[in-house]
Amino acid sequence: MGSTYVDRGESSGLELEDMPGQNASETIAAQNLPPAPSTKAHQRRAILIVAASFALTFTGCGLNFAFGVYQELYESMGGPFATASPAKIDLIGTLAISLMTIGAPLASAWTKAYSPSSVIIFGGFMLGLGNVLASFGQRLWHFLLAQGVLVGIGTCMSYIPAVTVSPGWFDQRRGLAMGIVLSGTGVGGVSWAPALRALNAHIGFRDTLRLTGAVGFVLIATAGLVLKWDPESQRRNELESSRTSSGLRRVRIPLVNWQVARSRKFLAQAISATLQSAAYYAPVYFLSAYARTLGYSATTGANLIAVSNATSATGKVALGWAADRFGRLNTLFVCTFVSAITTLGLWLPSTLAGADSMGKALFVAFAILYGVFAGAYVSLFPTALVELFGVQNFASVNGFLYMVRGLGTLVGTPLAGLLIDSRGHMSSATLQKASAYERTTILVGALLAATTVAVFWVRLEAAGAKLKA
Repeated sequence: MGSTYVDRGESSGLELEDMPGQNASETIAAQNLPPAPSTKAHQRRAILIVAASFALTFTGCGLNFAFGVYQELYESMGGPFATASPAKIDLIGTLAISLMTIGAPLASAWTKAYSPSSVIIFGGFMLGLGNVLASFGQRLWHFLLAQGVLVGIGTCMSYIPAVTVSPGWFDQRRGLAMGIVLSGTGVGGVSWAPALRALNAHIGFRDTLRLTGAVGFVLIATAGLVLKWDPESQRRNELESSRTSSGLRRVRIPLVNWQVARSRKFLAQAISATLQSAAYYAPVYFLSAYARTLGYSATTGANLIAVSNATSATGKVALGWAADRFGRLNTLFVCTFVSAITTLGLWLPSTLAGADSMGKALFVAFAILYGVFAGAYVSLFPTALVELFGVQNFASVNGFLYMVRGLGTLVGTPLAGLLIDSRGHMSSATLQKASAYERTTILVGALLAATTVAVFWVRLEAAGAKLKA
């Protein structure tokens, strides 16, 4: 891993005497910044950054990706969820996942204005608080606010700093590094899904939420103490801070450069990001509930979530490595294309075959392949942004497009749940059949097919006839 770091510390790219509008105090402030440490120290720090970022995605994102365990549990229990439809219950997880990225512009701005550590520790506190408050919930809206909104805010304030800070430490092997970082979502899902299922069965879901909140805060806060900007980004942030000393100006949302925002390349990337996020989380959340329609037990459903997350983690690392060699945009296109094919070619036929051996085999194959290729899009997304728009525009573009992804999730995932509910005139027994998910699979497949077209457009805009971006 050490050889992957590219030392930019001695040549930051900021030639102070040539910067228009810079006054003497800014020059002195920039010159007084501490010198960059040795290359070996940079390499060790880069490894720590990857490890800390992995821990952050493992905890916050991993818990969100394991929400399917709660989805299946809440659907089967009474109390606060006695009259709640699958779509209403799904809204809890959807809010958490959506807010994880909708707040990206603010999280990015605060990470630059203050420090990654302070933002992440705040995020850990909010995630812990949300889980603990949810454990006392007596109405559906209590869970929507606590396990949805508060957990989503907490995840945002830990996830966005990780994916914003980490890419700056790498260049040639940025895809592999981010694959490792974001494989934490899959590894977290593998670990959290069966653990939550077992804890819910042994100590009850309320105590499980309390324990999850405490453990989550400790893991996030510890990892947050490690995360720091790379030297070049830190110097640029210090220079910007010297210009904007006012508290309100320091936390302003960074606007995307107009020249970048009005380009067709940016529009294409925004469309692809929105469409992919609208489709991506529906299978993740309904995986366990759908497995029950095929005759699998709740334990097996949780295990299927774990298997899907395990293949997702492997795919993010392997496809990140491939992206560094064959082109990150090329690999991004392959991921969206295969995701669409597996949804329409495996999950949709499974809903038609039902609970027989063929339906089960198709669904297991879908869970594995979807985990590999759809999950890899998430890890390749930030690397593609650096490649498309440059390091100098990364923070603002990253924040805006992650916000767009959150909005897509907020629309697409509840719509997928409503399509299940659209057969509500049928008997409850019919709703437990695999065919109840047919329209949802068509929606997800169509969105992923449209994403593939949009990513191909991005590829054409970015590189023209070149074979490798």
